[in-house]
Amino acid sequence: MNSETKIIDEKLQGTPFMVDSKNSTNKKLFLESYGCQMNFADSEIVASILMDKGYSTTDKFEDADVIFLNTCAIRENAELRVRNRLNDFKKAKKNNPKLLVGVLGCMAERLKSQFLEQEKLVDIVVGPDAYRDLPGLIEEAEDGHKAINVILSKEETYADLTPVRLGSNGVNAYISIMRGCDNMCSFCVVPFTRGRERSRDPESIVAEAKDLFEKGYREVTLLGQNVDSYLYTGGGLKKETLTEEQKASAVSFAQLLERVALIDPLLRVRYSTSHPKDMTDDVLEMVAKYHNICNYIHLPVQSGSSRILEMMNRGYTREWYLERMAAINRIIPGCGISTDIITGFCSETEEDHQQTISLMKSIQFDYAYMFSYSERPKTLAERKYPDDVTAEVKSRRLAEIVELQRTNSGIKTALGLGKVHEVLVEGFSKKSDDMLMGRNPQNTVVVFPKGNYKKGDYVNVMVTKCTTSTLIGEAV
Repeated sequence: MNSETKIIDEKLQGTPFMVDSKNSTNKKLFLESYGCQMNFADSEIVASILMDKGYSTTDKFEDADVIFLNTCAIRENAELRVRNRLNDFKKAKKNNPKLLVGVLGCMAERLKSQFLEQEKLVDIVVGPDAYRDLPGLIEEAEDGHKAINVILSKEETYADLTPVRLGSNGVNAYISIMRGCDNMCSFCVVPFTRGRERSRDPESIVAEAKDLFEKGYREVTLLGQNVDSYLYTGGGLKKETLTEEQKASAVSFAQLLERVALIDPLLRVRYSTSHPKDMTDDVLEMVAKYHNICNYIHLPVQSGSSRILEMMNRGYTREWYLERMAAINRIIPGCGISTDIITGFCSETEEDHQQTISLMKSIQFDYAYMFSYSERPKTLAERKYPDDVTAEVKSRRLAEIVELQRTNSGIKTALGLGKVHEVLVEGFSKKSDDMLMGRNPQNTVVVFPKGNYKKGDYVNVMVTKCTTSTLIGEAV
């Protein structure tokens, strides 16, 4: 992510990766991911499983023996793009009848019958908790059978697997700390596609982060659908059934943050995504305590209207969200804040929309992921609420919040002028190999002349100018 205004509809890009296998069978895998960071992290698990079976990856699907699309179901546009991509691969199968095509991830369960039988677009369908079965499912498909496993698990966290870092810059890496979600937001399909929430053993998380640091990585992002609700009890115990003694011995998210931060002061720690109803002061205090836990929080608000938030089943009000923002500003002054916003949710009035506008003006987010409401199958909203805001109104309201966010992003970025920023170098600037780019702790992109610096270096940069989303300066 970088510090510019985001619109999810325009950012769901497929990404292919290429890594060599140590135990080659001369079989090649083409793996393309869509959607959120969790999907990209899952693709790294898939690559690890198949490379252990001798596959190497390719960035050209024409050269592949097996093609997998790791799919996203959060937006209708994402599904349309995946379907179009599958039609491209269907044409490739005509030239290579032995080519196998599979769908992984969030679209797998809901569209399995359409993909496998009705449209005959794929040979393999695998849900996010069944990736260990991939080698066997590929064998089934090679024998001419349709291979499918979309069963969700109450225990699977892939904690014992070492992900293959696909498309890595060698500096930043993602670590999944939990899977699934217990928050039944009325608009969201994730609980149905990823199952119930379960937290990963903290020892395996710390070991993975330590291994990454020893391999030269200098930043890890801890991933979960709702990281604030991370709680490792051991033995699969449910939070609601815990005794006080069991709660006292469990590992909370704040404690996990500290364990990862203590690996080395040179290892930056980020995390995503937080939930306003679960974000506690102990997490904020842990961020403030350690220099290497970045002062940046992604805190989705979705709407500025308490009425709409209740219909969304978000578990908090506008006032609660503003109180959490006040706590962030009090405990972590200058913290970078980003958010998610949905326009045109069921029954949203102009007054509701204006409440979102006023909240954005009050908080001035550094940047935001913004999109208009898209009804998703199986969700409470689909069953209970009419999707009654017209496409034209949704589009107009989205344009209004996008324009406001561009203004807010420019204001927040400009606050970095005349200051020295600690920047972790991630690589060359997109515009010039004479310039390097990295991010400061608040997640803002900073560009400066390369000099003798390289990827993975920490550089203090005095910022002298900026665009609406990028700081520009000189190393000092």
